[in-house]
Amino acid sequence: MSADYLHLCSVILKQCFGNVVESVANCLFSATTRTLSQIVSTTKLPRKEVCVALAVLIRFRLVSFEPSQTNPFLPEYSLRREDIIFLLRHPRYIYLMQNKYGNVGASITEELIHSGSHTHVNKVLLNCLADEDVGTANAETHRNTFLQMISDHYIIKMPELIEGDDQDESVPRFQSDECEYFRHPNIDLHLLSMISKGEASLSDSKESNMMWTLNYDRFHQDFRDAIMVDSIKRKLGDSAAECFSFILTLIYNTTDPWQRKTSNQITFMEIKQTIERKSNNLDLIKYLDQYISLLTDDSLGFLRKVGDMGNGQYLVDMERAFESLAFACIESVITERFGSKAARIFRVIRFKKFIEQEDLQKEAMIPAKEAKSLAYNLFQEQFIHVKVIKKPGGGSNGPAKAFYLYQVKQKDTVRMLLDISFKALYNAIERSSYEKFEHKGLIDKSQRLDAIVETMRERGESDEFIAEIMETFTPPECEILKKVKNRIQALSKAELTLDNSIFLLQMYQHHCTTLPTSIQKFK
Repeated sequence: MSADYLHLCSVILKQCFGNVVESVANCLFSATTRTLSQIVSTTKLPRKEVCVALAVLIRFRLVSFEPSQTNPFLPEYSLRREDIIFLLRHPRYIYLMQNKYGNVGASITEELIHSGSHTHVNKVLLNCLADEDVGTANAETHRNTFLQMISDHYIIKMPELIEGDDQDESVPRFQSDECEYFRHPNIDLHLLSMISKGEASLSDSKESNMMWTLNYDRFHQDFRDAIMVDSIKRKLGDSAAECFSFILTLIYNTTDPWQRKTSNQITFMEIKQTIERKSNNLDLIKYLDQYISLLTDDSLGFLRKVGDMGNGQYLVDMERAFESLAFACIESVITERFGSKAARIFRVIRFKKFIEQEDLQKEAMIPAKEAKSLAYNLFQEQFIHVKVIKKPGGGSNGPAKAFYLYQVKQKDTVRMLLDISFKALYNAIERSSYEKFEHKGLIDKSQRLDAIVETMRERGESDEFIAEIMETFTPPECEILKKVKNRIQALSKAELTLDNSIFLLQMYQHHCTTLPTSIQKFK
């Protein structure tokens, strides 16, 4: 992990949980594992505060623990570094569930996010039912939505604690059964009603030891698929995008969604039967074979034909798809920073794999002096690299002649751009925090005034009286507040855009390299 990612994680944890949790996480970031005593010694914090901070991090699945190899009664804690950035994506998770399941789904997701991983199903539903924003949805609607989210794998059951006399003094251990991850709990609506009235407690439930949490991999699967479908929609149109969306749904029946390189094969007949059964797009049904050909012939390479059985066998090439998307993102960055000619040079070098300076300016059709300058800028910013090949001279003792070839090291380029994105995201969060801190008094005054005006309108006060209250906010203050809000809004948009770019580049690392990534099925 880079220093830029460490700084980003620190500011995220500080923003979400405070200074103590940030200090404990920074201590764990600098080592593979640490014991409680080592954390207390390194952070110089009281032991009680460190224990509370660890409990918070464990609750939100940011820290794991296991018995020490030297002492089975001593736990060692390790930080899940890759998962910290997920905290920034919580609004996106809620928005996705809002679109799929409405206000009830969004409310359940928000409750699971706020409660962490130690959440009983009845407690989730009770808190959601107490939420006024959900509206008139009843307990049965909440139960059905919760069960549907489990069936769709957005909610997953946590491993259960192994209880027994031999566990009293040792490090807690958990048992995990894949068959139980998405088994529906028995939700008793009558018991739920009794608990809400105070006539029963959560412990009265038969499944009170079952805890539920969000399955981040399932959300990220939807984000990844949306990137692919949107790119096809922009290039080939809505019908082609709908066709590819059905293909993705179909391959997940036989393929692990996080299989790295390619999916398992499906036939044209399977695609046709699925689309005829589920789609209302008559144009897609009529010209399906042409849309399939369009997808397979496209330069993005999302869909590949591998056989002729069943009118054609196809697979989704995740490796090529995210290589195309990641380098389209990189070329966009180069165009923004250095211009279109620099992007052309980058494309030529990547296509040729190795190329000399003289050949580069000819292939890119750019004047020699300008080509050298642009290539140097790209080399200086590590978008391209130079490979030196030495060739012996004519005589036995002659000087070695060297050839300098430009090349693109794809993995290094992506990693470099990821670090730049981490640094930019850190700067955006810090700047946003600074703006809020510097103008805290003005923002608080505006919020109090808005609350007063809202209360007056509910009471039916006259518009003239409300206007007099609003005039307590002077024109200069209004002007400053407007500028501050615009800056904060622009920074929020920048954070969202940067996180989208980071997610795309992380998908490249998962599907196009053998590097370990944050995708670990059913963590």
